[in-house]
Amino acid sequence: MNGGDEVVAAPAGPPQPLEWKFSQVFGERTAGEEVQEVDIISAIEFDKSGDHLATGDRGGRVVLFERTDTKDHHGSRRDLERMDYSISRHPEFRYKTEFQSHEPEFDYLKSLEIEEKINKIKWCQTANGALFLLSTNDKTIKFWKVQEKKVKKVSDMNVDPKAMGNGSIASSSNSSSSKSYLANGVSPDGPYNYLNNDFSFPPEGVPSLRLPLVTSHETSLVARCRRVYAHAHDYHINSISNNSDGETFISADDLRINLWNLEISNQSFNIVDVKPANMEDLTEVITSAEFHPTHCNTLAYSSSKGSIRLVDLRQSALCDSHAKLFEEQEAPGSRSFFTEIIASISDIKFGKDGRYILSRDYMTLKLWDINMDSGPVATFQVHEYLRPKLCDLYENDSIFDKFECCLSGDGLRVSTGSYSNLFRVFGCVPGSTEAMTLEASKNPMRRQVPTPSRPSRSLGNSITRVVRRGAESASVDANGNSFDFTTKLLHLAWHPTENSIACAAANSLYMYYA
Repeated sequence: MNGGDEVVAAPAGPPQPLEWKFSQVFGERTAGEEVQEVDIISAIEFDKSGDHLATGDRGGRVVLFERTDTKDHHGSRRDLERMDYSISRHPEFRYKTEFQSHEPEFDYLKSLEIEEKINKIKWCQTANGALFLLSTNDKTIKFWKVQEKKVKKVSDMNVDPKAMGNGSIASSSNSSSSKSYLANGVSPDGPYNYLNNDFSFPPEGVPSLRLPLVTSHETSLVARCRRVYAHAHDYHINSISNNSDGETFISADDLRINLWNLEISNQSFNIVDVKPANMEDLTEVITSAEFHPTHCNTLAYSSSKGSIRLVDLRQSALCDSHAKLFEEQEAPGSRSFFTEIIASISDIKFGKDGRYILSRDYMTLKLWDINMDSGPVATFQVHEYLRPKLCDLYENDSIFDKFECCLSGDGLRVSTGSYSNLFRVFGCVPGSTEAMTLEASKNPMRRQVPTPSRPSRSLGNSITRVVRRGAESASVDANGNSFDFTTKLLHLAWHPTENSIACAAANSLYMYYA
């Protein structure tokens, strides 16, 4: 777009690589500080406007942040451009509020402990200045409303104290008397006795009786749980996703996907069920699911076998038969013990326009065009340098780590996390060689070393591109540093309209902009 509504031709070459800068950090650790398990961030999500950010942690808490550097912008973007007002300012967020979303529970029928850890957070449509969001742990989804409430106080007395004798009457908000009264104001000690030593009417009488005034001096944020969607999943919930109709959402566990109405918490519809009649025949499980951003009848879900299925809710009530299947054929002779494990997709995300799906497996990021099911249109190598270490990764369970992925709002770049608190940013425009490795610290470019970018190569007549970035040595990461499997950056989110990324390193939330 060129400022107006007309579509202009795409530029000849790919966009220049971005230079990422540190913006903010919340919950920064001091050197040697031990991180409490309950404080580790387990979910991150921007709302559609990008003005609010939510994080969930393993302690069941949800923390909300709001953007502050756009508060003083009045008028539309076009008005600001006309006034030559720069809107590309340093993004700044501030802590807004937090609340306890989930508590630890125990399933007595299955003798199963249910963690309070927040698995996913999704923002819902705002209404009347209130924020709405869904949060889930392994078993229970909750619908939260966060709203500013005015704190009301009684600011005036019934009778003017100056008009009274030696007595005093305290208002309902600051009574210091220890004497108890019944609901109608009668003292249990005896009947009314206005003419006692504590109170006396002035000789000339009370000129006027003034009712107390209730005034609002300040506001406080109140989070209230509006609905609880429980007892619908036998297995751990791995995904929730809002529908574009604003009325429904899905929740997915290992074997089933359920469709809910936001207003109805005691009923859901099972729309995908991959559970075999005999559990010994089970070969794959659902790993992630997401609604199409604009088509309310379309959703996609990924599996542990590396495939993505596109489902059309209009076809049948139970969507066991998919409309499209996206999977990459494995190269002949490349199969090993780890092939299926590293092929398992840990996260999928639709692009903003719904044309592309980004998927993350253990080794790679893949970009899929929903109009082309022959294979991914681009593959980005993230952990290729770990291939010689797969045995060690299997022994310490790191091979089962579930890394998330995200796309930029303009669809030009993709990002995902890695070990040693590193995250990668790749350009996904044809011809782009952008492949950045950044560290979740105050100096994100600290471990960035210049490496010769390799040209993308096409495979036969396919338009598949393979973008590689990684060292050949098995004991170093992409920048030649020794990697640390204990520090992993699993969760990150891209701002919906700007080049700004929020990522979680243990209990710290780091934010970057370009």
